[in-house]
Amino acid sequence: MIDDLDLGFDEPERGEKGRHRRGFRKRKSGSGGGRGKTFLALLMALVLLGAIGGGAFYGFDRIQNYFVTPDYDGSGAGEITVEIKNGALLADMADALVAADVVKSQKAFIEAAEAESRSKNIQPGTYKLRKQMSGENAVAAMLDLKNKIVNGLTIPEGRTSFNIYKLLSEKTKIPVKDFQAAAKDPEALGVPDWWFKRDDGKKIVKSVEGFLFPDTYEIPPKSTAESILKLMVNRFLSVTGEMKFADQVQEKRKVSPYEALIVASLAQAEAGNKDDLGKVARVAYNRAYGDFPCNCLEMDVTVNYYLESIGKPTKSSKQMTAAELDDPKNPYNRKLPGMIPTPINNPGKQALEGAMNTPPGKWLFFVAIDKEGHSAFAETYEEQKRNEARAKEAGII
Repeated sequence: MIDDLDLGFDEPERGEKGRHRRGFRKRKSGSGGGRGKTFLALLMALVLLGAIGGGAFYGFDRIQNYFVTPDYDGSGAGEITVEIKNGALLADMADALVAADVVKSQKAFIEAAEAESRSKNIQPGTYKLRKQMSGENAVAAMLDLKNKIVNGLTIPEGRTSFNIYKLLSEKTKIPVKDFQAAAKDPEALGVPDWWFKRDDGKKIVKSVEGFLFPDTYEIPPKSTAESILKLMVNRFLSVTGEMKFADQVQEKRKVSPYEALIVASLAQAEAGNKDDLGKVARVAYNRAYGDFPCNCLEMDVTVNYYLESIGKPTKSSKQMTAAELDDPKNPYNRKLPGMIPTPINNPGKQALEGAMNTPPGKWLFFVAIDKEGHSAFAETYEEQKRNEARAKEAGII
């Protein structure tokens, strides 16, 4: 122990009268012995301090890892494919990325994912990534669909649930009737009950229509009709949640989210060009809730939805008979006042944005006027007739 080291300092000596006298003690074994012991003691002290210092540096390195996340810089290099399995949690994803040397540590990926609200949209599948990416860049790359190797099914925007069931059945070989059965209870598929509340006093009809978000999906092995529809509903809830759709339409449009979803589906069906989605939505709001004489939608697409729902072929406006246009048994009759019972298709994000952020305008009419599908909008019927004349000249109608 240090207490036993002789560093060469003398103990105070007492004189004859017991007084302390300071000085050096005489060496009994010559002048070199004291210096040798002093050197040895200093050497041992340095060794001890060195050991403590080395331990301190080692300990500091260990402690530093608790406070500083090991992470690579930049977007990485090269290319590597990484599989994210079904049901993988963030920690599981991080393990797969660390094993492939995409990220430096599990912590780097998890912290970056937790800081990005969209990270919950990362789906199972195979991704093309780079080695030695920062956690933040790895998360961004996995959210970019172009980096995902897709072997799934794309559901186009504006398809009805009936059409979607057929597409899913062709891909999975699951019978259409299984999808129809699973769709009978939208809440069991994950649609919250508050989505079906209305502010217009109309009867509530719970349907999965509108909630099957159009996107590209990888269908997991051994999926059921119910699990696939749940996947699509969950995607709808994620997208609309990020948009704050429900809050925005109640604040800006003064309608319930369900009524706004219906309007989005009408815009998706009627707009011939994405530039017009918001304006068509505005026409739907103006007709159902504004100063339109019948407060009815008068859109033929609602008639076609009813025809499809009862197993009949859809038709162009010119092909529809008067009885079909004004069938009193049709709950989607275009002459009925107010908003229709349910959405008529499954709108995409741009149509949802159009119903949420509609441009100001008093338009009540519109007609396509060019081959790109752009429409002209009118506030009066007289103006609409002039626009129809333009459309005829252009060979559109």
